[in-house]
Amino acid sequence: MIVIDWDYVAANIRPRQPESDKNTYGRVLAVCGCRDYIGAPYFAAQAAVRTGSGIVTLAVPRCIYPILAGKLNEPTFLPLEADGDGKITADCLPPLARRAAILAGPGLGISEGVAQAVQKIIREADCPVIVDADGINVLAGHIHVLEEARYPVVLTPHAREFSRICDIPRTGIPEQDAAAFAQKHHCVLLLKGHRTVVAGPDGTVLQNVHGNPGMAKGGSGDVLSGIILSLLGQGVPPLAAAACGAYIHSCAGDLCANEIGEFGMTPTDMLSRIPQVLKPLNSREW
Repeated sequence: MIVIDWDYVAANIRPRQPESDKNTYGRVLAVCGCRDYIGAPYFAAQAAVRTGSGIVTLAVPRCIYPILAGKLNEPTFLPLEADGDGKITADCLPPLARRAAILAGPGLGISEGVAQAVQKIIREADCPVIVDADGINVLAGHIHVLEEARYPVVLTPHAREFSRICDIPRTGIPEQDAAAFAQKHHCVLLLKGHRTVVAGPDGTVLQNVHGNPGMAKGGSGDVLSGIILSLLGQGVPPLAAAACGAYIHSCAGDLCANEIGEFGMTPTDMLSRIPQVLKPLNSREW
């Protein structure tokens, strides 16, 4: 098992190019939110911006678009039609082509329409996809769809979410269970925990040893998914994007714990520390 460290991150994330523009660093799409969950799209989009994406487009139900548009300056928006409960359906999805990476899940809520939308994204996206939160929950009973994706899908469940989708005999050993699931479904599984495990379809298993209990707050996982979305959009392969994302996310959390304390730190605080974690990449020469 590989322990994720700074050398691993520096080897997998390219520094910014002197001659470049916003298109160089990926046009990513985040399909997030519903009438009842407005914070998740905010955290995911801002995390992608802070991690260096060139263009972040946030696709959210039209009913929450005005609120998010008033809070966010950097992302562009695609307001979506929604059902009577303020949740998206497969019919209302924006075009999936010409995206460098797509995120589906944070704050979507749970419904049959959401389930169909997430499955459509996985099947039809011509770019890497990350599925998080409610996007994972609605795959229960439909997990075979992962095998229809063009790229290994990145899944980021915590233990309870994993139990809902896991269709293999469980050993209770996270490293073994994550590896078996990733190999069976040809996906990348980031299993959150005290020592987060990242497993790839080729049997590779990595572990993150950073992070702290102050990160156990609503919205923290949305920050992680936005970081990984950005890395995928910048061309980092799915397994490395998940592993590097776990490291960056946890180090941002450790900075917050050291400066603010575990009790009062928030996902918003973590967003502002992402650039500090990535700053050493600035000095690398081409």
